[in-house]
Amino acid sequence: MPDYPVSRLRRLRKSEALRSLVRENTVDAGDFIFPLFVVEGKGVKKEIDTMPGIYHFSVDKLGKETADLLRLRIPAVLLFGVVNAKDEWGSGAYHARGVVQQAIRAIKKAAPGLLVITDVCLCEYTSHGHCGVIENGDVDNDKTLPLLSKMALSHAEAGADMVAPSDMMDGRVKAIREALDGNGFNSIPIMAYAAKYASAFYGPFREAAGSAPQFGNRKSYQMDPPNVREALREIEQDIREGADIVMVKPALSYLDVIRRARETFNHPLAAYNVSGEYAMVKAAASRGWIDEKRIVLEILTSIKRAGADIIITYHAKEAATWLAEQG
Repeated sequence: MPDYPVSRLRRLRKSEALRSLVRENTVDAGDFIFPLFVVEGKGVKKEIDTMPGIYHFSVDKLGKETADLLRLRIPAVLLFGVVNAKDEWGSGAYHARGVVQQAIRAIKKAAPGLLVITDVCLCEYTSHGHCGVIENGDVDNDKTLPLLSKMALSHAEAGADMVAPSDMMDGRVKAIREALDGNGFNSIPIMAYAAKYASAFYGPFREAAGSAPQFGNRKSYQMDPPNVREALREIEQDIREGADIVMVKPALSYLDVIRRARETFNHPLAAYNVSGEYAMVKAAASRGWIDEKRIVLEILTSIKRAGADIIITYHAKEAATWLAEQG
């Protein structure tokens, strides 16, 4: 490459048409998965205090919301259930008439073109708020696997298009794959939360889902934030067990992990732009400190640039609208 003044890199930045022509990464509504929180009851559409613009929906209120997503060309939702009655085993998670199971059926009827992905974890359903069975004050990995498998199978039976285990138990992808295959659901993909960190960015979600642990924390099963090589081991293990898509969560503070995963593996790669990341942007925008549209699109572009194929984000609807306006 010649040096300045023969080489002038600014030449290709002169106009939007030129910038567009040489743009290396683009974000599209088709990259997004939109999280939905489904609650028990009827007639419920209630904004979540810690996540402005995000709502709790009862099953009967999902029709318009899912139709809007299709109109915006957002291809998929990720369902989280919020229940009133909880027990030590999280039995509401795998009940055939559970809130998520009902929501799956309702969405497939109201918006059959929408991909329905379900979060597979017990934390929203257990009285103690942890992601599995408690033995001697800690989550028992192997006793939790059958319950996660049962939950995933109940989602598939209700019509889910994909299941997404987020619990971070060792061996759960294999257990779920075997349960699905053994019951005739070998075409249902698994999107594994493969590198899920014990992050401080989950606070607003835990309030929205009612899933905060009642004692201790999740550091014994979610990943330690300083580690990158361990994330690659987690991802490799999930791939070997049968994951079809792997995920890094959170996104913004872990762009380096997304990049390493992209360089190491050929699997489709998702990144979760989590609740704390969303809430910080909303809070700053509400004070007039930032240009929300520009910030959001820049954040989403950074996640895509790092190597993510799929972005799970609470900004999906607004971002899809802005992108459509840009043409």
